[in-house]
Amino acid sequence: MQTRKLGWTDLNLTTIGLGAWAMGGNGWKFGWGPQDDADSIATIRRANELGINWIDTAAIYGLGHSEEVVGRALKMLATKPIVATKCSRRWDDAGMPYADLNPASLRRECDESLRRLGVEQIDLYQVHWPQPDAAIEEAWGTLADLVKVGKLRYIGVCNFSVSQLMRIRPIHPVASLQPPYSMLVRGVEAETLAYCAANNIGVVAYSPMQKGLLTGKVTREWVESLAADDHRHRDPMFQEPQLGANLALVDGLKQIAQRNGKTAAQLAIAWVLRRAEVTSAIVGARRPSQIEETVAAGDWSLSLDDIASVEMLLAERARV
Repeated sequence: MQTRKLGWTDLNLTTIGLGAWAMGGNGWKFGWGPQDDADSIATIRRANELGINWIDTAAIYGLGHSEEVVGRALKMLATKPIVATKCSRRWDDAGMPYADLNPASLRRECDESLRRLGVEQIDLYQVHWPQPDAAIEEAWGTLADLVKVGKLRYIGVCNFSVSQLMRIRPIHPVASLQPPYSMLVRGVEAETLAYCAANNIGVVAYSPMQKGLLTGKVTREWVESLAADDHRHRDPMFQEPQLGANLALVDGLKQIAQRNGKTAAQLAIAWVLRRAEVTSAIVGARRPSQIEETVAAGDWSLSLDDIASVEMLLAERARV
């Protein structure tokens, strides 16, 4: 699989990165329903065999469980992937997430993530959300200190605006930004992608398949069958009237994919990767078969005709 250089760093990421959000399992506010740890570990191992060289997780995913599962899998791999995780989301005794950018909390989070992952240094450590906004400069300085002592290799951010990136860059170089980016969520195209390219900041896009909506496998019945604690039940994109419009869009995407011998999921990922500013797309998977399908998108360069066809479908979707 092809790789792209992550901003100013010496990390070369495969264009597909394995996302471990769902591997956190259920029992917390933003879970994806029950998940078998054996399936998660098998998926990580299969991604590694297929050449995917990096994995993205977060402390909050499953309230630490995703990191623990990743850590268990790392011990089984002969070739160690680049590991990215996130901080600033804590949870209380009842398991409810809350924001915390306090320096002492960030240092504690870092140590806890190192322990759960079973590594001596985290390759890419990311501020999960810029909340509270007034604390981002002090928080960024704290992470810069953790780089100096060797606990972190590079530091990046998720969900930051351009103005927030401008505020923290003088303190320490920003390795990467992780924003949401898919056919249905295109806000970064306005100014963020151009800013990152101009300032040598890598972009790793999350949810390119929009939580599964763009895979071609979602139906109304499938949505209704989701586990009761699957957070997608609360997502407006999985509810009417948006659900019907999104399913109609995917019907059109399937036709474009099929004429290329591909799947809708592969098309959704390749569409995000069409932008040169995007270093890699984070692709979630819960079973080996899922990553076996989507990995092929990493080497698919969409034709101008296919891109134009997608844009026509998206323009029609926008009118709904």
